[in-house]
Amino acid sequence: MNISWDEITEDNLSYIDKVFNLYDIVFPLVVREPHTIFLNGLHYARYRKPNNFRFVIGFEGEELISFATGHYLEEVNSGFIVYIATNPLVRSKGIGSRTLAKMEELFNKDAIAAGNTSLNAIILETETQDLVHTKEEKDNCEKRNEFYKRNAFTKSQGIPYLQPPLHNEDEAIPLNLFIKNLQKNENSIEDIKKIIQAIYKEKYYFVNGIDKKVLNNCLLKMEMNQKLI
Repeated sequence: MNISWDEITEDNLSYIDKVFNLYDIVFPLVVREPHTIFLNGLHYARYRKPNNFRFVIGFEGEELISFATGHYLEEVNSGFIVYIATNPLVRSKGIGSRTLAKMEELFNKDAIAAGNTSLNAIILETETQDLVHTKEEKDNCEKRNEFYKRNAFTKSQGIPYLQPPLHNEDEAIPLNLFIKNLQKNENSIEDIKKIIQAIYKEKYYFVNGIDKKVLNNCLLKMEMNQKLI
């Protein structure tokens, strides 16, 4: 399959409606952020350099077949993937793995632009088995976990990670963290805590605009002593 890649930016919004249509189909409401958060991320990319926001889209011909979004976190020289999705009509063709590889390529460019020789790690959140309720949800959860493992991600241990509430009325959600180390040394617990701190600051505070008191409370529940700000 020949995939042509493009990026959505504040200056290139041509395909954003197609992406939002796919996003609304693929992700259930409980994990969907408002479309405005994506636009906030694009705006953020202009003013938080060398941090960056990547919004990648993949096409086969005229058909949108995948997209992914994520943040380059200069403070920890790592990439944080927020969303990755494949068009349900064209799954099982290796598209997801190629989309991950494209994100890694772009994060690595960000790392070099920030003065590093290469990217340190890529991290992402996935649901835990406690969040699934039906056999179909359980099967999909297991498939996602296996997909990330096949792509060299391993589940981080030792930190009871919480995704902060995406909507005002929600509670923080316990999730798994999967991390792909791109250097020889494994990230320690302290390294991962620093990455979480950077995720909370760059993604959930600056882009999502979640109150820092809420975020600091989540960090406290994760037994992280340092406050966000």
